[in-house]
Amino acid sequence: MAEGSALVLFSGGQDSTVCLAWALDRYARVETVGFAYGQRHAIELDQRPVILKEIAARFPAWAPRLADDHVLQLSTLGQISESSLTRDVAFEMSAAGLPNTFVPGRNLLFFTYAAALAYRRGIRTLVGGMCETDFSGYPDCRNDTLQSLAASLSLGMDTAFRIETPLMWIDKAASWVMAKSLGGDGLLDLIVQHTHTCYTSDRSTQHPWGVGCGTCPACVLREKGWEQWQTVRS
Repeated sequence: MAEGSALVLFSGGQDSTVCLAWALDRYARVETVGFAYGQRHAIELDQRPVILKEIAARFPAWAPRLADDHVLQLSTLGQISESSLTRDVAFEMSAAGLPNTFVPGRNLLFFTYAAALAYRRGIRTLVGGMCETDFSGYPDCRNDTLQSLAASLSLGMDTAFRIETPLMWIDKAASWVMAKSLGGDGLLDLIVQHTHTCYTSDRSTQHPWGVGCGTCPACVLREKGWEQWQTVRS
């Protein structure tokens, strides 16, 4: 029997949707939190309630576990970030050797705000979709970063917080495998039809792997993972 509670950092993208399913499979009560930080692809915020509604409708066993959803405003982050996710500029590598999609401090702030929310809600487990296997080199996606942050949050709030990252050591192809194992074809269809991982707000084109522009780094990575998974399946 599932026990305990968790707060999932839920953007409306593929990874966070898989993590939400992972949490619903394990915890008796699961809340979700999203962040409006001035992101260029703000349409992902519109997809969040659609996905939550679809999960409740398609998975009766999970529906009673799906609890409150929250959206926190962090617009200042977008104002101080020189990132292609918060500015209408081309996607490219920066002088620092990182893609200019990197938003400095984003995950650190997300988890700090999530922990503050969780503290009030009596939740001590935070779940995020960060990984080191298929990522763009973002330093705030590294396991060491997030576990040290968990320790700092626990010390700073005098409460034992855990940060769970189910995708940390798997690639995009394996995340499709995880989705299939958690929710079967129903979850796969939900991810393809309703999640938004594209770095633009383009939802005009439906691909076999999902909706998006098809050319931004996020779409390219998602397509690559899908094709790798299809090769293994066939």
